[in-house]
Amino acid sequence: MRRSKYGNKKVTAFGMKFDSKGEYARYLFLKDAEKQGNIINLQCQVAFKIDVNGQHICKYIADFTYLVNNVMIVEDFKGIETAIFRLKKKLMLAVLNIDVKVIKIHTEELKIKYLIY
Repeated sequence: MRRSKYGNKKVTAFGMKFDSKGEYARYLFLKDAEKQGNIINLQCQVAFKIDVNGQHICKYIADFTYLVNNVMIVEDFKGIETAIFRLKKKLMLAVLNIDVKVIKIHTEELKIKYLIY
């Protein structure tokens, strides 16, 4: 089996696929926040079309979206921010007025908090 370019290990849980253990741990954290009522309408892998002057430029797929006080939060879990991600993040803000929140958590913190090994 070929190793991932960035060293992440994919996780399948609850019938869903996550690109890394960190993304999966973030999902568990957000699910818990939803159960506690801190966020609502948690969704995974939400696609956004980015069009400029009627021309389709690209598609951005967010790891998570959810609502806090009726404000939509768009979130991406990243170990490494690629040049393409940084460009799409800027396009999301410029075209759709959506500021993508980038979450970075060190692997050891995730292991301790969520017992993921």
